[in-house]
Amino acid sequence: MIEDDKLSPDDRDFVTALASGLEVLQAFDQDNPRMTLSEVAVKAGMNRAKARRFLLTLHALGYLKKQHRYFELTPKVLQLGHALLTINRYATLIQPYLEDITREIHESTSLGTLDGDEVVYMARSAAEHRLMAIQLSVGTRLPAAYTSMGRVLLAQLPDAQLESFLGKVRLQAYTERSIVEPDELRKVLQEVRQQGYAIVDQELDSGLRSVAVPVFDQQGFLLGAINISTNAGRVDMETLLGRFLPLLQEKASLIRMAAS
Repeated sequence: MIEDDKLSPDDRDFVTALASGLEVLQAFDQDNPRMTLSEVAVKAGMNRAKARRFLLTLHALGYLKKQHRYFELTPKVLQLGHALLTINRYATLIQPYLEDITREIHESTSLGTLDGDEVVYMARSAAEHRLMAIQLSVGTRLPAAYTSMGRVLLAQLPDAQLESFLGKVRLQAYTERSIVEPDELRKVLQEVRQQGYAIVDQELDSGLRSVAVPVFDQQGFLLGAINISTNAGRVDMETLLGRFLPLLQEKASLIRMAAS
């Protein structure tokens, strides 16, 4: 399918429920910030029973709040567009910090964001040596459960969202070190949440060792995670923790100050 080849509503791949849910959200505007079930049904062009299901679902997900008979949007709605706009805006800002890391320690470093069960690479500074069989670049997707950036970002999720992820994620043994039990992954993510960084040692690819920290803007909004990836045979854990982690934390602090 080419980029401009859009689905029609009668196409089998068109998700009608998603379209209807978005119509309900878009029913709220400057002139209609608070509405009853009946008002939403009329404005969205659907029957009351259908509108009720979407309103209650959006309320359960935190996109709407309900007071007596009235529904209204919550600030969480802003995340739908703000996340992508913010990441794209700040990828350019963050790139020089990644390049500084590579110049200083001669290792690859990246910025990633969470998209479902995967980490998406948004910016990258590659060292000369290649670490994986696949070529990592902006747009590359890797399983969040087996990457340091992914674990840092998963650890930032609210408890309910994290449990939802753990309940559906497909864990597999990429190497003999890979975590394959949800309970074990849950324990690791709790540790990551407490310590503020993640290390993944040869769980996705033999010889690949990485460390990551979260990055925020000045308002505390999560921009993503930055990591340093290296070869386990070249860099020991003492160096990873004693030199690479403090360097990442320093750059994350500088990014936060610069990201207004």
